[in-house]
Amino acid sequence: MTEPWRRSRPAWLALIALAVAALLAGGFLAPAASAAGDARGGADRPATDTAATGLRAKDLKGWAAAQRSGEAERRAEVAKSRTGEKRTLAQRLRAAKSTGPKAKSAPRAAEPGKAKTLVLYDTAGPFGHLGELYAMGVANLGGHFGTVTAKPVQEYTSGMLEDYDATVYIGSTYYGDDLPDAVPDDFYLDTLLSERPVTWIGDNIWNMANSVSLQEFEYRYGWDPTNSFSQVDGSVGQITKVTYKGQDLTRTQPAGQDAGVIHPAVKTGSQDAPVTTLAQMTDTAGGTEKTSPYAIRSGNLTYIGEIPFTYVNETDRIIVLQDLLFDALAPDTAEQHRAMVRLEDITPLSDATSLRAVADYLKSQNIPYGINVIPVYSDPKGVQNNGVARTVKLSQRPALVNTLKYMLSNGAVLMDHGYTHQYGNVDNPYNGLTADDFEFYRAHVDATDTVVYDGPATEDSAEWAQSRVTAALAEFARVGLPVPKLWTTPHYAASATDYKVFAQNFAARMERPLYFSGTLSGAPTDSSRYLGQFFPYPVTDVYGTKVLPENLGSYEPESHNNNPPRLAADLIKNAKANLAVRDGFASFYYHPYQPVEPLKETVEGIQALGYTFVSPESLI
Repeated sequence: MTEPWRRSRPAWLALIALAVAALLAGGFLAPAASAAGDARGGADRPATDTAATGLRAKDLKGWAAAQRSGEAERRAEVAKSRTGEKRTLAQRLRAAKSTGPKAKSAPRAAEPGKAKTLVLYDTAGPFGHLGELYAMGVANLGGHFGTVTAKPVQEYTSGMLEDYDATVYIGSTYYGDDLPDAVPDDFYLDTLLSERPVTWIGDNIWNMANSVSLQEFEYRYGWDPTNSFSQVDGSVGQITKVTYKGQDLTRTQPAGQDAGVIHPAVKTGSQDAPVTTLAQMTDTAGGTEKTSPYAIRSGNLTYIGEIPFTYVNETDRIIVLQDLLFDALAPDTAEQHRAMVRLEDITPLSDATSLRAVADYLKSQNIPYGINVIPVYSDPKGVQNNGVARTVKLSQRPALVNTLKYMLSNGAVLMDHGYTHQYGNVDNPYNGLTADDFEFYRAHVDATDTVVYDGPATEDSAEWAQSRVTAALAEFARVGLPVPKLWTTPHYAASATDYKVFAQNFAARMERPLYFSGTLSGAPTDSSRYLGQFFPYPVTDVYGTKVLPENLGSYEPESHNNNPPRLAADLIKNAKANLAVRDGFASFYYHPYQPVEPLKETVEGIQALGYTFVSPESLI
């Protein structure tokens, strides 16, 4: 069978901004005026949020400016003595004893999968909403290790630290003279006195030192937060690389949106507590390389000098946090590296010959894999059929169904990739064609040829989403295919309501989800503020659903939407960076209409790094 000409589809942008609402950079190819459309589908990736859309880029710039302003005020006060502003440590210890704090227990490693994590986050100030977004990012990662409780930091009460195996505080609001500190003194004191591991990310560590007294902080931890700043010689510099466990990780921040990274002022005297540098950052400003600690540990405290959830890509410094959580929550975890691959956007019009060629290669190498199948192909505007609407179901393609069954008997597992992977008879955002358009979310292409999220579909509801899932499962059953246990959301975009419906029908999702403001707080979901995230290992996310990793992207030989091509070598490079995660995955997807050779190169390159391919279904 000779396939009609089909335009290539876009690749996931390497850059994903995760701040304000979406902080996502990615994109889809806008259709050319004369394009014939593409039934083969494209990359499942979030849309771009750029300065052209207003609020989000502006919000991130505002936040960075607020950080720099707060630091300037703190610098001006650093020489002032704060002795006497707070009770002395001795006074506070006596007060704590008089109120009968909970007895501390010696920390020990939790049983695998049963660690309890406390995530504390800021909500104050004009950018307080960012705290919940970042907290969701940390809570999702914590969901790999066990259960997670997330609270605004002001809700912390004395002794709470002892109820959890580890605590993570995300300091996203810079507290100072203009914005009173919302972090309770009890948290500062408990952190100092506990043996439970605390991971502190970002701001306000200096407020802890001032609270418990700088002398006590330095004695316990061996560094001076009150003299630690993100700006050196008046600039945050150009910190473009973070080195961790032998891997050079990337850090890319747009001009005006970089709040910098705190440079910890480590004490060097022989009497000072030892400080271990866990990761090193490199500043290339001025054409010379200057290194300093990016993440440090002393006593029970691990400190990361920035919130690493902005402008994330597959080789990003977020990997540092992803791995360091093992130290706090699963320190006995053995080093192992697994890989996964799924074949993407298989529709009723997919070419059986191409599918068999890919299947035979993977079988010859004993590589298990997933097959993402869209059971109904829809072309409501006749983009590929001379203007005549067309719908094709799996039940009308017995030869293709036989090929799918052949794949399932030779190492594949069935995955549901939506019902039609498009929305009605409108451009969403391209042409209404299956695998080109979003199914569960609305989007449009703006004047810069960028895909922008508009929000959930007008009729979005649990009933509507369930009706589409039910119809998809019915079509699989009609042709004798097994009930799929795995789901991948079309173009990785759906509402919080939809994600909960997917969880009721499938054991896990394999994708990069969206997480919306209001999820932790219980407030109404705000679809304009969300965080997109991908994972290096399976997690139970804040929706209470299991998500399997896809953290490398896909093979895309052509550039689109200002996205450079992503070749096999790029996927292998992404996999190499993720070796820093001690029990991490290298997970990618591949469109089976592409030649077999790039898949072969990718698989063999990942295996050469020491990864072992496993079935996605083995993780549920």
